[in-house]
Amino acid sequence: RSVSRASPNLTFVPACLPPDPVEVEELQHFVSNSKRLFVMTGAGISTESGIPDYRSEGVGLYARTDRRPVQHAEFIRNASARQRYWARNFVGWPQFSSHQPNEAHLVLRDWEKLGKLHWLVTQNVDALHTKAGSQRVTELHGCTHRVFCLACGDQILRSELQEHFEALNPTWKAEAFGVAPDGDVFLTDEQVRNFQVPACRKCGGILKPDVTFFGDTVSQEKVRFVHQRLAESDSMLVAGSSMQVYSGYRFALAAREKKLPIAVLNIGPTRLDHFASLKLNSRCGELLPLIV
Repeated sequence: RSVSRASPNLTFVPACLPPDPVEVEELQHFVSNSKRLFVMTGAGISTESGIPDYRSEGVGLYARTDRRPVQHAEFIRNASARQRYWARNFVGWPQFSSHQPNEAHLVLRDWEKLGKLHWLVTQNVDALHTKAGSQRVTELHGCTHRVFCLACGDQILRSELQEHFEALNPTWKAEAFGVAPDGDVFLTDEQVRNFQVPACRKCGGILKPDVTFFGDTVSQEKVRFVHQRLAESDSMLVAGSSMQVYSGYRFALAAREKKLPIAVLNIGPTRLDHFASLKLNSRCGELLPLIV
């Protein structure tokens, strides 16, 4: 699969210095010594594709606004919260779904093809690793490109749901106020008020994106699967994540317990800095392509 190598979009990337040649050499040594590399990626690998993250200093959502992502419990129990979520998501979807992989995604795909990368776990829900062509990948928090029914489990593509939204809301229009990390946009309560949300076509149940919202947990089956892939690996690379969320951090703790060498590539501090073998403060899309 060929993906065009576009210039990086640095709107949501924190300022940082170009890669230090010594750091490039250290990461090269780390990767060369790895036979079965376990890679975990976070929002910082997708910022160069134009998708904002939550925590980056100065440019992340938390730094720019006082807005917070939808909570799992609120979405489940509150119809107006679902209406607000889906209205914002409906407006943001055309742009969000059009984002393309950047150099970092393509490099990791190439490492997989070369047999260097044993398994990739992403905390992102943007499908960019899949778009890049990665196959040995687990989407830890799911993917916004899929939607399922909470009652009967029926799955549909998010692109298909967009057509249902359009049919239900032929005259509804809203101007967005800024973009949020997970594909939605900012709208006022007034804008959201008349937005119609479709129910499951099979049973009339509640539709939810196939993602782990804040306050929800990753399934034990998926966690076990990722632990198995980690057990087969000989080193761990974290790319573009501060590892503040425990669902991902637990695998770094497991790698430390197994005494695996851990390299961290992230702009800004992470929860792993005190025990990582190597910490690099560069853009993923700038440093990873330098590794042979």
